[in-house]
Amino acid sequence: MLAGRSAVVAGHICLDIIPELAGYTPAQFEQTFRPGGQLVAGPVTLCTGGAVSNTGLALHKLGIPTRLMGKIGDDLFGQAVQGIVDAHAPGLSAGLLVDREASTSHTLIINVPGRDRTFLHCPGANDTFSAEDVRYDVVGAASLFHFGYPTVMKRMFEDGGAALVDMFRRIQGLGVTTSLDLALPDPNSPAGRLNWAAILRDAMPFVDIILPSIEESLFMLRREGFDELARTQGGAGILRSVTPSMLSALSAELVAMGGKIVGFKLGDRGLYLRTGSEAAMRALGAARPVDAAAWADRELWVPCFQVDVVGTTGAGDATIAGFLGALLRDMGPAEALTMAVAVGACNVEAADALSGVRSWDDTLRRVKSGWARHELDLDAPGWRLDERHRMWTGPAGRMG
Repeated sequence: MLAGRSAVVAGHICLDIIPELAGYTPAQFEQTFRPGGQLVAGPVTLCTGGAVSNTGLALHKLGIPTRLMGKIGDDLFGQAVQGIVDAHAPGLSAGLLVDREASTSHTLIINVPGRDRTFLHCPGANDTFSAEDVRYDVVGAASLFHFGYPTVMKRMFEDGGAALVDMFRRIQGLGVTTSLDLALPDPNSPAGRLNWAAILRDAMPFVDIILPSIEESLFMLRREGFDELARTQGGAGILRSVTPSMLSALSAELVAMGGKIVGFKLGDRGLYLRTGSEAAMRALGAARPVDAAAWADRELWVPCFQVDVVGTTGAGDATIAGFLGALLRDMGPAEALTMAVAVGACNVEAADALSGVRSWDDTLRRVKSGWARHELDLDAPGWRLDERHRMWTGPAGRMG
């Protein structure tokens, strides 16, 4: 890591409540989880969730000096959040604001092996977090500012995302590299009915890095197509329906809006990256790479590493932490993608969002040991396999 580089992670934080349901197959769960049915659960795991915890604490575990900014309530759940965060390092929860008028956000996560997760979520104090809650003096001393989940934080998305745009404008003006992650809102909620394409057009000139899932990207930028795929294919079917040309088109749109680095999380299909010009890389802010040319005009798709999946809670956030950690260490784009999916793979080996995340050195040793990856066979025009890095280069990018 370059000397002095650090991060601030802000946005959504909550308490995750995860009952153990390992004894059920997906079919058994579906038959039992209905009115009048009773599931026998194992011990409950209590852990912090949301981008502040998942990405922020993962960056901390990966050796990046990290400050956290979020909002909790003055209640037992809030005390639990503070205790869990401070267990990673004394005083790490100091950046969390306490709203005495709100409850702490919490999520009940139904996580059955072999089945996508189901969430029962209370937004709580996250709905009162706004641009004025950010400590800009603290952010200004950092290299990178990452904000997660404005799509489920009321004051950040209301008024056409005015607070979101204002926050990123102010932070980019400090010379700090800005990064954004999204979350898929309930389509029938107030957030789900907003014109997110318009909000992104306003925000992206001030967002250097955007790292959503492909589902979130389709929801924001191709709503009619997303709704059709959700109706005909279901959640898992959306991911299977993603094509290389779709990734190229969506990423080009976000780059045209002002994004310099665009990444799409693709679940077990890996991670996609698109970058802007060399001039854009040089304007990336305090976390910019020393070799801007190496990052410029790249289109890459890397497959996942092979692991036994225990749970997928926080997998996308951990992947982001791996990517941002590599950027702050001034690694190249291929190496950053590799570390991103490596940290994500370690994450899913545990039920919660952080227990599986290893130190940076341990993760790097595992990558260099010959860790097997899933096959990614792209039969698409212009896509070329980079044998050295074991990833694909797209038609919009150049070979590194």
